[in-house]
Amino acid sequence: MEMSIAHGGGGVGLGIRTKNQSKYTNAVLPNIFNGRKIFSPSSFKLQNQCISSPLQVSSSTACRDSGTVATSVREQDELADICWDNLGFGLVPTDQMYMSKCSTGGNFSKGKLQPYGNIELSPSAGVLNYGQGLFEGLKAYRKENGSILLFRPEENAARMVQGAERMCMPSPTVEQFVESVKLTVLANKRWVPPVGKGALYIRPLLMGSGAVLGLAPAPEYTFLIYVSPVGNYFKEGLAPINLVVENDFHRATPGGTGGVKTIGNYASVLKAQSAAKAKGYSDVLYLDSTHKKYLEEVSSCNVFLVKGKTISTPAIKGTILPGITRKSIIDVARSQGFEVEERLISVEELLDAEEVFCTGTAVVVSPVGSITYLGKRISYGGESGVGVVSQQLYSSLTNLQMGLAEDKLGWTVELK
Repeated sequence: MEMSIAHGGGGVGLGIRTKNQSKYTNAVLPNIFNGRKIFSPSSFKLQNQCISSPLQVSSSTACRDSGTVATSVREQDELADICWDNLGFGLVPTDQMYMSKCSTGGNFSKGKLQPYGNIELSPSAGVLNYGQGLFEGLKAYRKENGSILLFRPEENAARMVQGAERMCMPSPTVEQFVESVKLTVLANKRWVPPVGKGALYIRPLLMGSGAVLGLAPAPEYTFLIYVSPVGNYFKEGLAPINLVVENDFHRATPGGTGGVKTIGNYASVLKAQSAAKAKGYSDVLYLDSTHKKYLEEVSSCNVFLVKGKTISTPAIKGTILPGITRKSIIDVARSQGFEVEERLISVEELLDAEEVFCTGTAVVVSPVGSITYLGKRISYGGESGVGVVSQQLYSSLTNLQMGLAEDKLGWTVELK
């Protein structure tokens, strides 16, 4: 089967025609893992002990100012033969990944797909020595009609552009980013879970791959996208998390990189997060590093407080990551009649909140059942720990993301 994908300003169109009625299932998994076993739960098996050979793809990474770019993709129709019900949020190696390179001061080259596997880096690569790297995270969902939905990929692209500027890195354009994501998703289409079984998690990476010894921007950069199927974060309905307010460690400081999605932001939370989990908490809620009294965010999620018809969330001021789920929840809440405030929120306001919830790509909306501050535990959401507003916003946004509700906001991009 040959599929021709036409990329235009409004989305993606796909034409299909049969050619020679042949299947491309004659190759075993490529030997790309250096003999190491990367993923092998009992639920993972290869259909007929084989997997389709690397897809044959010719592509262009972007639609320039005018005209239409045609991408030809030949692939199998069937889904990967794995136990979709057992998917968690862990890595499942897929077929293809995307890679493009750029020298300092240049533009990213026309990228290409290649078999998923290890990459080669100089020991002196900027990303390894000085942490010059960014990443993004977004999802693709399968609809009942077989098409695939992306959710606001241009927002991830814009955030990468902004983060790259802060980290002295070139970045792909918004258009290049979105088109590359589309290409990678379609190349791994059989790994998009069936309806209701999860999503295809998409991880774009931007890193200083060039060798540099002294502290300076790397001479070369790599833009890479890989994907992995993930299960629904909440298998049996929303489940509350329990947070502890952190007083000794801080996630970010004014003037630092807390407001961009750089790789260093995440390693720095592991110590406090590990200590919290050892005490039975789900995660850590951080305070500002200056006054040590204003809420910032959880390790990898934004936080919201609910009181009546007012929803409050910490204002974006350089130390808080501007989450795309955060931004979407604000718009959805306002469309439903809530007043949403973005402002400084003191830790004492947790005492008066009726509900607290977090937002992020993986969880979408995660209700908070309790927060412990200075040894005092504050509970939310009644016996279930799940508040009415949290449930309402979670349902509204996930229905949009999965194509179960009409997208009046133009947030989804459909790949047919």
